[in-house]
Amino acid sequence: MVAAVDRHFTSTGFLVRNGKVLLVNHRKLRMWLPFGGHIEPNEDPVEALHREALEETGFEIEIVAEQPEIDQRGVHVLPAPETILLEDIEPGHVHIDLIYFVRPVGGAQRLASSEHSEMRWFDREALCHPSITDDVRLLGTQAIDRMESLNGA
Repeated sequence: MVAAVDRHFTSTGFLVRNGKVLLVNHRKLRMWLPFGGHIEPNEDPVEALHREALEETGFEIEIVAEQPEIDQRGVHVLPAPETILLEDIEPGHVHIDLIYFVRPVGGAQRLASSEHSEMRWFDREALCHPSITDDVRLLGTQAIDRMESLNGA
């Protein structure tokens, strides 16, 4: 008999400013992670990402992604995620995590102290610290690279 797996869709954002990515130290998981969370009922992944950004970081964000222009009634194009990860959270609990690269466009940095113990901006070198998981290191570095290529830096 195969054990049941409870799968949840989540949206996660790698927030980049000035060559650094913002990570939060998750109280429950005790890990440095980008902001993000579960997609609520009647919410699309982009709405969830904007809500989570404001709740967890205090920033209003802009997603950096290419998307086709489609002018058709009843069809709306959402920015494509950078990638999608399947993450084993605990036995029988998996996140289907839509990963986006984002930049701040408003708001002010604010820690969601009920969920996180700390927040910090990490440059490429700091992302190499052993406390940062491989997926966060790789995607954080790619997010920094993407923003720098867009800024012509």
